[in-house]
Amino acid sequence: MGPEVGGAHAPLQWGITAVAFVAHLLVAARALTRANRTPASRAAWVAVVMLAPVVGMVAYLLLGETSIGRARFRRVEQALRRMGAAAAAMAPAAPVAVADSAVPLLELARTINGLPAVGGNRVTLLGDADSPADAPEADCRRALDALVADIEQARESVHIAFYIWLDDGAGGRVADALAAAARRGVACRVMVDALGSRAFIEGSRWKQLGQAGVKRLKTLDDINRLQHMAFSRMDLRDHRKIAVIDNRIAYSGSQNCADPEFRVKSAYAPWIDLLLRCEGPVVAQIQFLFLSGWIPETGETGLDGYAAAAAPAWHDGGCVAAAFETGPIARHNAMADMFVACIYAARRELVITTPYFVPDESILRAICAAPRRGVRTALVLPRRNDSWLVGQASRSTYADLLQCGVEVHEYPLGLLHAKSMTIDGQISLVGSANIDRRSLELNFENSLLVADAGVTAALRRRQEKYLSVSARVTPEQVGGWSFATRLVQNAVAMMSPVL
Repeated sequence: MGPEVGGAHAPLQWGITAVAFVAHLLVAARALTRANRTPASRAAWVAVVMLAPVVGMVAYLLLGETSIGRARFRRVEQALRRMGAAAAAMAPAAPVAVADSAVPLLELARTINGLPAVGGNRVTLLGDADSPADAPEADCRRALDALVADIEQARESVHIAFYIWLDDGAGGRVADALAAAARRGVACRVMVDALGSRAFIEGSRWKQLGQAGVKRLKTLDDINRLQHMAFSRMDLRDHRKIAVIDNRIAYSGSQNCADPEFRVKSAYAPWIDLLLRCEGPVVAQIQFLFLSGWIPETGETGLDGYAAAAAPAWHDGGCVAAAFETGPIARHNAMADMFVACIYAARRELVITTPYFVPDESILRAICAAPRRGVRTALVLPRRNDSWLVGQASRSTYADLLQCGVEVHEYPLGLLHAKSMTIDGQISLVGSANIDRRSLELNFENSLLVADAGVTAALRRRQEKYLSVSARVTPEQVGGWSFATRLVQNAVAMMSPVL
């Protein structure tokens, strides 16, 4: 009887095995042939799928693609087409004068979203120029205080997008100011990431905003639902940090709406950030970036031309700037191309700060080449990272960077979350994007490119604060790492295209 039962089940077992084998090959083939993927990413995914078939297939189905869904993609495309005419109206009335090295960078930025470089802007780095280097959280507090003050003066509209909004001191003050603005008739719209701001959405503040009349949006709230999981990526995030008040003032940078103590990850506090306050024509561009996220998700009508509705204030002697946005719907490699172009534009000095440094090959090679071209190159990273995997992958690059002459500094006073790049004291790139795969391929990010010596000088002073308390990493330190340490670092880095 036993052999007969086994024989009866044999065809079923063979059928299941054959289906699993074919599925395994199809997933591996998809990982190998998907468009817009680097060779390193292909190799990493194929290795995972082939060496760990079941786990690898499931991982690829959940994390291997960057699709935001066909329906969402169509909505975004349609909204951008409608907004395109308004974007054309934001073109500068006259040519802008900038340093020669900035011209190709501004042109590259224009090709991402179609927004040209505009002059006549007043861009201010928020914080206190005289605050001590060992108390950087004071700069972060003052930045959000400025945002609250502007919201309190709003008369027409307040549009805010944050990846993380916490119900703490700073987050509560912003929420209270926004609710008060809505109650006095200001059109207030809030866009927060459904995962990053989950606790805020589930708390009383979110309800408070709704009761006050604030229009609210939880972005990518459906991305982890079953119908989106297969051949999508369940952890796509809206990482933007934007505020626009009355079509007249805009905020852009790396700062979330939270206290520097950042209680959800207080072990790494304080979180040190940069926030820029902008006035002038570039405000319309930042407004465009906000609406490009808001309109496709809400379907709200009447806003297509709102970014260009108000005549932007022109500030004589103001700076030239361009805002742009990258993410799953942008041109492939747009953010990586911008990082690489900025690095190669440097002729004398390049200073980079970022919390998450897991560069792709093009960025790493560009940074390593900079000192060999005679460019003083400094990279400032946090000593303790809230992501163990990122910390290991970052340190795997140290030996290569140091050998090429890059100065690597580790910041010890908290999580240096500021994302900045200054070039030759003339050009600055600030925004929400990190130098890691999440920002290069997965997240919606906003950035501001500024071609101005004054703005860049302010950012360099802030960067010098970070450098003054940081420890410079030496070749001897890296050479002293154990074999086990290097093995872990390099293994994590090798799999970084998958993470």
